[in-house]
Amino acid sequence: MVIKAKQKRSQLRINSLINSGFEILENENIDEITIANLAKYSGLKRTSTYKFFPTADSIKVAMIEVCIDECVMDLDTKIIDEDIKNLSNLLNICVNILYEYFNSKKYAQKLILETTVSPPIDSKLINKLAESIESKISYRINLEEIFNKSGVFRVITQIIISIFSLNTKESGSLNEVGKIEAHRASVAYISSFIK
Repeated sequence: MVIKAKQKRSQLRINSLINSGFEILENENIDEITIANLAKYSGLKRTSTYKFFPTADSIKVAMIEVCIDECVMDLDTKIIDEDIKNLSNLLNICVNILYEYFNSKKYAQKLILETTVSPPIDSKLINKLAESIESKISYRINLEEIFNKSGVFRVITQIIISIFSLNTKESGSLNEVGKIEAHRASVAYISSFIK
């Protein structure tokens, strides 16, 4: 969970540091997220930066959480036509929503897809994203026959992110091939659980 401060002024500083991390990624690579650069971009002293984020990894964890929260919000707010009841089409819509998110947020591509995520994405965040995908699909299709539905959707979420990441590393940026392969692999995986 992104740090929640007791005082409003402290929360503003935390938000400023997180936003500075994203600003750094707009123009630089992930290695430039350092305490010194965060202090410089945010206009805060290094001591204030260390108080909230003692290491570069701790700010990256907070930034990853913001990105996953944005993905979940996109999934939860995008309307799907009520007539769509086909599993493949619904998964394709979810993959497209995530694809559009990562394509429009270069900082998210750099932070999550371009590098080996270090520190790794927390399992609670993967669960949160998986629950959003599951609710988008199970709202329209009865998936009662799937044993351990939440586990299946966690794996699907990891498949999508892994394929997006591989595509980004191989091509220099996320493209249609990654989107198509993420959809294909997700459908193949979930189909093995449905009779």
